[in-house]
Amino acid sequence: MKYLILPPVTLSLVLAAPLHAQTMPPDDPQSHQSRADDIVITGVIQRDRLDTLGGTSVLSAQQLTRALRPTLGETLSRQPGVSSSSFGPNASRPILRGLQGERVRILSDGIGSFDVSNTSADHAVAINPLTAERIEILRGPAALLYGSSAIGGVVNVIDARIPVRVPKAPVSADALATYGSAANERSVSGKVEVPIGDRFVAHVDGSRSKTDDLRTGGHILSPALRTEAAASGDPDIASLATLKGDLPNSAAESWEVAGALAFIDSNGNLGVSVSHLDNLYGVPVRYSFDPAEPAEQVRLHMKQTRADLRGEIRTQGGFLDRIRLRAGFADYQHAELEEDGTVGTTFSAQGIESRLELVQAKRGGWEGASGVQYYARDFNVVGEEKFLPANITSQIGLFTLQSLDLGKVRLEGGARYEHARVRAKEDAGLGTPETRRKFDALSFSAGASVEIIPSWRIGINLAHSERAPSAEELYARGPHAGTQAFELGNPNFGIEKNNGIEATLRGRGTHYTLSLGAFYNRFSGFITDTRVPDAACEAVLDDEPLTLSCFQYAQSKARSWGIEAEGSATLIHGDRGSLNVDAGADYVRTTIVGSGPAPRIPPLRLMGGLDWTSARTTTRVEIEHSFAQNRITALETATPDYTLVNASFSIKPFANNDKVNLTLSANNIFDVTARRHASVLKDYAPLAGRDIRVTVRVGI
Repeated sequence: MKYLILPPVTLSLVLAAPLHAQTMPPDDPQSHQSRADDIVITGVIQRDRLDTLGGTSVLSAQQLTRALRPTLGETLSRQPGVSSSSFGPNASRPILRGLQGERVRILSDGIGSFDVSNTSADHAVAINPLTAERIEILRGPAALLYGSSAIGGVVNVIDARIPVRVPKAPVSADALATYGSAANERSVSGKVEVPIGDRFVAHVDGSRSKTDDLRTGGHILSPALRTEAAASGDPDIASLATLKGDLPNSAAESWEVAGALAFIDSNGNLGVSVSHLDNLYGVPVRYSFDPAEPAEQVRLHMKQTRADLRGEIRTQGGFLDRIRLRAGFADYQHAELEEDGTVGTTFSAQGIESRLELVQAKRGGWEGASGVQYYARDFNVVGEEKFLPANITSQIGLFTLQSLDLGKVRLEGGARYEHARVRAKEDAGLGTPETRRKFDALSFSAGASVEIIPSWRIGINLAHSERAPSAEELYARGPHAGTQAFELGNPNFGIEKNNGIEATLRGRGTHYTLSLGAFYNRFSGFITDTRVPDAACEAVLDDEPLTLSCFQYAQSKARSWGIEAEGSATLIHGDRGSLNVDAGADYVRTTIVGSGPAPRIPPLRLMGGLDWTSARTTTRVEIEHSFAQNRITALETATPDYTLVNASFSIKPFANNDKVNLTLSANNIFDVTARRHASVLKDYAPLAGRDIRVTVRVGI
């Protein structure tokens, strides 16, 4: 894929984030003549990416087809500034600028995913990449319009499930099928839209995916663990030192079905959808080297039913250009299954989120938007490994963005106020009383960009952001089998605050583009979970033995800085096709003041690619090198470097039909053993080995 490495997104851009992010209808007055991938649609003020203070990464069309994987994290892991939690092949959440979990919001068409993937690395995201039409990534504090938990950024998966235009054809359909050799992956998905009269559209979509255990490029365990296993006097444990190939307990099976109905006319639209997702997957084994404590093979069975609503009214003049409403509700549950199939622990969550936006009409160079957002989640854990009391979180936020275009100079400023309540119910088993906390968070930014020469702009943005701690960070107090950790929170945490500065340089010419970005953040009250000596957890166990590693949340000052860079150029351009080259790099360095490096921070990474593109074919070779990460915490292990080489060939076999596309790709061609430092399971679960993939997309 082409690496569209864009600098950090500024707070002021996302303070314009939309109620929804849906491809604009052809008659939208904000439409540009730019290519679709050059338009930022996750933003109320939709514009060409060159014109934004910050930036986005976008995956759509052929790039998305080539990158598609069963999980969102792996689908995006080769995008600049993005890593993945990689808790095996089935639970992989995007990591932006080294920030993960509670600091990255995962959205489905502008509304939260309503899952518990932020709670633990072994919990999968309840969004199916197979149904995505476009994915946009907003990095940095710019994403805070979506909530204080988006301090690291936003990933918005746009599925077009609720139609916004009436198809011209009596029936329109799209289908996709994929086979991947590394896990014997078989995936299919499809959608159908049918107009009902002139103003109604019915939509149905579905998908199914099944994989076997993932084949890796070499040894399953890291060198240090293989040495430990080989030294064991137990023959079963010693045999783990030679374990290679398939990653045990990593098979998965999932399906999803959805339906929608929308009303559309020249003054706006209103639509609703209902969907159900079912996902059964294994968690790779974290092997024990103690014969008295055998390792568990846990599987998770996740189910979610959700309903969504989206509406828009075009006001036809006056101060407001349009009014937008976006809302969603979901009932989520997953059961952690023991080896014999019995349910050990059940996680359940009911969530609701709604957003109302008032988008101003553009007057001269002035445009903007303001709105209100409400979010609530009722979360409960039941079972033998309950680590968190039942809790309820609610948030209400007010936001505004204002932008002034003076020609060569563009100014943007925005602010968000959020009031959050977190209530933990009394739990005698965990020894926790009923606790209520209230937080008031205020975030704001101001930025400017200047055109130094035509099509080249420099920008700077100053931002202050605040995040209320999550229920998990406040109240965790128990064992979690999926991550093999005893987690310990702190109910006295205060607000996490950050002051940041970002600078960007972006430009393009006839046959090239360049994007550079740098950021620096100073956190106070930075919350992180770090492995600590067992005594910290034993103190709350009333003399019970601790059988898991102790991970404790702590709050302190932190410093983070990084760079992101991207360039692309057309080397040859002619009637038969074009030869293009692209390259990029990303790096982040995060330090806990008074302690040292923050845990699980991705290392320096370099990427590059070369492709030949003609009217009907694209041939591409790309390389990704991740450097070794030796800057680690006291109880963290170092991660060696690795280099992945990939190649792909795409063809539209029919000259007069662009809706049929065949893609053949080979990933990790040299079958190397690769481990992501950001993964808490990296020493037990390497990435996929050589993977030959065939993808067919057909549309009518």
